Amino acid sequence: MTKKELRQRVRDALAALPPAVLHERSARACLRLVETREYARAEIIMVFLSLPTEVQTTSLVLQAWRDRKRVLAPKVSWEQRRMLPIEITSLSDDLSESPMGIREPARGVPFPVANIDLVIVPGLAFDHAGNRLGRGRGFYDHFLSHRDWRGLSCGLALEDQVFEQVPVGENDARVDMLVTESAVRRFKS
Repeated sequence: MTKKELRQRVRDALAALPPAVLHERSARACLRLVETREYARAEIIMVFLSLPTEVQTTSLVLQAWRDRKRVLAPKVSWEQRRMLPIEITSLSDDLSESPMGIREPARGVPFPVANIDLVIVPGLAFDHAGNRLGRGRGFYDHFLSHRDWRGLSCGLALEDQVFEQVPVGENDARVDMLVTESAVRRFKS
């Protein structure tokens, strides 16, 4: 199966999920993540702000604030073709919508990549080796290959998004761990 075919298959499956089911399964995945030792150790976390048909990260962000963690969200610089990690302190006041329909920080100074402990990575599909199939623009692959990046990358998805194998290219970055509503998978680097 090609990347394009797999992307469409997963998009269709996620779009078919009733919102209440997506919300409930997302909450279970986020809870499973906050129970990990990797989350417990992290002081500074970058979290993607969900699209309507992605794992919902709101409960994760709220829990991170309750746990006194600093929360960053990616702001896409379309001109530079990269993501800038910006701290957020609210899910309403600090956010705007990009031209591509992505919620992101409205303003703020980019946070040093070297200081981020944990990045929660979205994806359309993941496999049992930590490979990830994103939306095709390469922003997370580029971010995770940043020369200053030393933290841990964690995919967050529904179990339906996990496959035996996903197609990968030479520039595709693997995740260190993957959390779904059913399991925590850790991968050797």
